[in-house]
Amino acid sequence: LSSLSGLTHESHKKDVEQVYLRCSEGSIEWMYPTGALIVNLRPNTSPASYKHLTVCIKPFKDSAGANIYLEKTGELKLLVQDGDRSPSKVYCFGYDQGGLFIEATPQQDISRKITGFQYELMNKGMAADLHTVSAPCRPCSDTEVLLAVCTSDFVIRGSIQDVTNEAEEQESIIHVGVNKLYRQKSKVFQLTGESGNWRGQIKTLLECGVKPGDGDFLFTGRMHFGEARLGCAPRFKDFQRMYKEAKDKGLNPCEIGPD
Repeated sequence: LSSLSGLTHESHKKDVEQVYLRCSEGSIEWMYPTGALIVNLRPNTSPASYKHLTVCIKPFKDSAGANIYLEKTGELKLLVQDGDRSPSKVYCFGYDQGGLFIEATPQQDISRKITGFQYELMNKGMAADLHTVSAPCRPCSDTEVLLAVCTSDFVIRGSIQDVTNEAEEQESIIHVGVNKLYRQKSKVFQLTGESGNWRGQIKTLLECGVKPGDGDFLFTGRMHFGEARLGCAPRFKDFQRMYKEAKDKGLNPCEIGPD
């Protein structure tokens, strides 16, 4: 978390401050914004790999007091307008498209404003997986499922206990009961209560129409801004079939043990 305050610059309201961030994910919080910030993302990878990176930012729900621009060689492109209240909206752009220029908007009382957002850097292939425009609810092919098992941030066998729809955010929250945990990057799925059951939540698009149902699924997906986002999710019996077929042919990309 990088936290800055504009009150120290109140006498120089046109000041432009440079910020350098070397983490691949984190957040910026600019309290009482005045002047402007230039945010330089400098990940600890070789500059040759920069062209393969995508930057995504997710403004805080109550972020206010500044416009956020994409800046390249002096040209500004408005990314997030001050006062835009699109809940959970994520803005993504190629690393080579420019940097972030955050400019405070005129305020009667700057002490009431905080501008902030989370950011993530990822390779372009991963970003495309999370923001598939063409067919976000399309079932995965056998090959896609087997690859997802190897590369996803979480892989679990579980059942859908309940689904909560959030119309405002155009998302569904899948409440999952976990029968077997193969992998998780973050502790989204945890033991709950005295019963010792593993549970967790996975988010997906509302338009996919997920509903509670019987039977087990293989849930895979990625972590995105601290939340589990659904990737491929075949019925578990279908996954067992495709895994066995691939293993018999020596084509499964990784071992997981589907039982």
